Amino acid sequence: MSQTMNKTEQSGSFMSMLASGTLRIIVSLVIPLLAFVILAWSVTYMTNADAPKALRAVIALLVGVGGIWVLYIAFDNLVSLLPVRMREGVRPFVFVGPALVIITVYLLYPAVDTFIRSFKDARSVNFIGLENYKFIFTDPNMLIVLRNNLLWLVFVTSFVVGLGLVIAVMVDRVRWESAAKSIIFLPMAISAVGASVIWKFIYTFRPAGRPQIGLLNAIWVALGGDPQGWLLLQPWNNFFLIVIYVWILVGFAMVVISAAVKGVPNEQLEAARIDGASEIQIFFKVIIPNIRATLLTITTTILIMVLKVFDIVFVMTSGQFGTQVIANSMFNQMFTFRQFGRASALAVILLIGVIPVMIYNVRSFREARS
Repeated sequence: MSQTMNKTEQSGSFMSMLASGTLRIIVSLVIPLLAFVILAWSVTYMTNADAPKALRAVIALLVGVGGIWVLYIAFDNLVSLLPVRMREGVRPFVFVGPALVIITVYLLYPAVDTFIRSFKDARSVNFIGLENYKFIFTDPNMLIVLRNNLLWLVFVTSFVVGLGLVIAVMVDRVRWESAAKSIIFLPMAISAVGASVIWKFIYTFRPAGRPQIGLLNAIWVALGGDPQGWLLLQPWNNFFLIVIYVWILVGFAMVVISAAVKGVPNEQLEAARIDGASEIQIFFKVIIPNIRATLLTITTTILIMVLKVFDIVFVMTSGQFGTQVIANSMFNQMFTFRQFGRASALAVILLIGVIPVMIYNVRSFREARS
């Protein structure tokens, strides 16, 4: 009798475990399907121009963050149902897999497609070989574009890193350090478009004899000069645009470099002063060697940002008067002239320009860790 009861209990326990496992599998399968359906609906809804913007933003936030968490939890639950040996081998792909899919869909595929289109004609139909690249490197206007980008790379990077370093060292020695850093960093909080509007007022030009509402022309006229259309003076107008980007980025460079300067051991500084080294010698032989890795990181970061500069030129001059850069030219070729092949070739050139800098940055990080 007792054996029969034990068998009945074991059978009931087995059936309950089977039912529980089956229910768990069903729930684990249904939840991802529902999550995918909700995500697909949200994408469709967010692309609807008639939908309220505030509601679209709320749905994007809720579905984008919550939906991803639900998917991860559901898939992790499915993995936990696998045998122990398979579980640890599959689990990493559950977490890395979505990121790989997103990178493939939104980065790798567009990059490969752009590269292929760069060898096609204006409508991306027929292959024309290297004609688009030949146009970029032989057309006089395009050569001006490449020259301007080179000017931006050299002068913005040099002035941002140089001024950021000098200011970081100088401000580190004053009592009102926090206030000074806040003021210098403030332009970084302004968008490039907003900064361009501010500087457009500074460069505003009015004919002689009329009140000058532009700050720079007001000062220039007060000193006895004639009012100048600063953004029309070629090639100097490129430098007037470069000043804006330097003004924006110096605060960023200063904050990062200042943190590195504070990390220089005081023992080395005191030992150098005891040995009779001047402050300039300490700057070049003690401070800079200690923060070399930070300087390299800031330099490569600024280089990448400058290579992609677009909004300042677009707002200030729309690329006219000899101020065109690669990103603006790519925009014009794509959306104004409908030259998809040339626009793709310009995009590939930008990508090729960024890749070596990124590789160098990664190597620097690895060397710093080791």
